[in-house]
Amino acid sequence: MGLFERYLTFWVAAAIVVGVTLGAAMPGVFGMIAVLEYASVNLVVAVFIWVMIYPMMVSVDFSSIKDVGRQPKALVITLVVNWLIKPFTMAALGWLFFMVIFKDFVSPESAREYIAGMILLGVAPCTAMVFVWSQLVKGDANYTLVQVSINDLIMVFAFAPITAFLLGLSNIVVPWNTLVLSVVLYVLVPLVAGYFTRKRLEGKNDNHAIEQFTAKLKPFSVLGLLAMVVLLFGFQAQTILDEPVVILLIAIPLLIQSYGIFAIAFGWGYVWRVPFSVAAPAALIGTSNFFELAVAVAISLFGLNSGAALATVVGVLVEVPVMLSLVAFANRKRSSFASY
Repeated sequence: MGLFERYLTFWVAAAIVVGVTLGAAMPGVFGMIAVLEYASVNLVVAVFIWVMIYPMMVSVDFSSIKDVGRQPKALVITLVVNWLIKPFTMAALGWLFFMVIFKDFVSPESAREYIAGMILLGVAPCTAMVFVWSQLVKGDANYTLVQVSINDLIMVFAFAPITAFLLGLSNIVVPWNTLVLSVVLYVLVPLVAGYFTRKRLEGKNDNHAIEQFTAKLKPFSVLGLLAMVVLLFGFQAQTILDEPVVILLIAIPLLIQSYGIFAIAFGWGYVWRVPFSVAAPAALIGTSNFFELAVAVAISLFGLNSGAALATVVGVLVEVPVMLSLVAFANRKRSSFASY
């Protein structure tokens, strides 16, 4: 794990502090950036999102899908958890906490937006960081690639319908054109660009060409993420200063969701006698989120100053310490899978 991945929580926390400080000191500057949008897509944030997502998509190897039958049980766990369980438990937890438990602490409008942000996190399975988590548990790298590739293909078709359905259940009006546009911009376009870039690099007959290319782009990806976090918290600076407890309120159901989903997937892998090298990554994929996509869609649907956008960024802050704790837990349980 590199310096950035290891201390992601610190970098994001620092970016939050910078964003809130700048937003409070220079609200006019952030106001000017906020109006730079087209078709409900903020152009500045869109650039940062593309810079982050593109290197991840280059890493996706769709030719690996031919190996899908090698460990079918692990793939079933990944797909069922990511698409039939996780989105719905996230929506249920969001409703439970913000419409029932926390209803006296937030307004109904804010509650709906926080729920929307949580739903967007729940419908976006991890694409990039899962390779780091898989490496830390000594998972089967090739099979992890299979799982991620298939999830990305499903995401192109399933993200918008599931998101719209769950937002509708939360009484949130969904502009379908904006939602579909977001999927095209932030999933389909980078995925296609990554595919053709990978094909070009593979044509060089250099086994390290793809690795070297993504390594060159990685610093820009890091800067894109941190700049986006600064912007988001800059736009929300006054709200955060007036109501700092909201960060904690959002984090609580996200933590419960993360540990709960891992318990389901990891326990399922154990009971179903799946080898640890694919069971552990399958559980980690289900637990982690494609937060870059969630943030981008939240901004497009609800705006830069929305509670939905704030909830997705809190997801970034929560994710890394949670995932590191789950990696440590999984490694301690490795011997339980030894006979499989």
